[in-house]
Amino acid sequence: MSTPAFTQPAAPPLKSQPGLPDGLPLPQRYWAILVVAMGITLAVLDSSIANVALPTIAHTLRADAAASIWIVNAYQLAITISLLPLSSLGEIVGYRRVYLAGLALFTAASLGCALSDSLLSLTLARVIQGFGAAGIMSVNIALVRLIFPQRLLGRGISVNASVVAISTAVGPSIASAILSVAHWPWLFAVNVPLGIATLLIGRRALPTQAPQKRRFDVPSAILNALTFGLLIMTVDGLGHGEHRPLLVAEIIATLVIGTTFVRRQLSQPSPLLPVDLLRLPIFSLSIGTSICSFTAQMLAFVSLPFYFQDTLGLSQVQTGLLMTPWPLVIVVIAPISGYLSDRYSAGVLGGIGLLTMALGLSLLATLPLHPHTLEIIWRMALCGFGFGLFQSPNNRAILAAAPHSRSGGASGMLSTARLTGQSLGAALVALIFGISGTAGTTVTLMAAAGFAALAAFVSLTRIRAQPRQG
Repeated sequence: MSTPAFTQPAAPPLKSQPGLPDGLPLPQRYWAILVVAMGITLAVLDSSIANVALPTIAHTLRADAAASIWIVNAYQLAITISLLPLSSLGEIVGYRRVYLAGLALFTAASLGCALSDSLLSLTLARVIQGFGAAGIMSVNIALVRLIFPQRLLGRGISVNASVVAISTAVGPSIASAILSVAHWPWLFAVNVPLGIATLLIGRRALPTQAPQKRRFDVPSAILNALTFGLLIMTVDGLGHGEHRPLLVAEIIATLVIGTTFVRRQLSQPSPLLPVDLLRLPIFSLSIGTSICSFTAQMLAFVSLPFYFQDTLGLSQVQTGLLMTPWPLVIVVIAPISGYLSDRYSAGVLGGIGLLTMALGLSLLATLPLHPHTLEIIWRMALCGFGFGLFQSPNNRAILAAAPHSRSGGASGMLSTARLTGQSLGAALVALIFGISGTAGTTVTLMAAAGFAALAAFVSLTRIRAQPRQG
């Protein structure tokens, strides 16, 4: 008699890498997860902090508003094009080395950002900082797999989800607080002592793994950078009404180079783009769930501030407070969902969470003309609850589906899926606002609810793909 779907394990039993213990002993485990948490905090904070400070930086450097956007875009683009190559490098030379090298580069580039006196020098420093952040993000989940025993993996991954949510929530507040007492270079200068301290602890606490005896695939790394770089530029151009001939050229170039990239990966035993892992139903469905869910989240995160300020006439501070319940609830629910993911099916947990998120987004889209503050808050909290319930089990399913030797590829693909969804969501907001006019926020939120519902459907299909026990 088969086990009910909800009581199935979240993933097939994990096998420890030969020659390594099952997780780190205490208290080393606590120090190691602190290092991982601090690194991801710095990387995530620097994205949201720069967004808030952009007008101030542009004014100080006497930069054009449109050109100053590259302070943000350069960072995101550098991360996107280098995540998979660095995760592959982590499998070859060790996740610990890539993580610490990324952290060192990020810290040094932060000092470069603080000392910049022109838009060009700041943008170049941000590119280098983005490569450092990619070193951190590309292998952080793979390190979690080495840090925690297999029975506690879900809880370990939930720590990562909580840290990202907290960093997202407090980023604007931290930026505002720093700018109220200091000039904008301090936004980046504060990373330097924190980065150095994290490096020193990381050298002693982070685990090592046996490196793989294979060469780094440089041609694939170049094709990866071109493919994802062109993809992000194409999606952004689509959202911002780029000239049609240029947009068509970008689409054709993306398809041609992308096809060449994928065909090369199909012939590799350990491909940089993990097509070997994407052949696994649980892995590919979990990646699809992640892309759709982050698209839905970004559709809401980008469009709601316009609704709060332009339609309801709220201040920037009030807007920030109303955006807080979503990530705040994620912080609360992520450890609980991580605990549940070690026991129950990611397909069901993710499906329930994403359907809840879709309901919350639909309710936000149908708010009355003059909503009470509490009417907004509980809807935002409902979205956060749904997203938080889904995220840890989904990330655990992605990591658990991969063999230990391919943890780097799984970790890199997880971060790539998140950034792809966020980029698609941001571009769709611009596209919808351009078409829908005053109804843009309502249409965007309904589109977000649709993506969340699609993610729920994809998540629930994992129940049949999940191997049954007994």
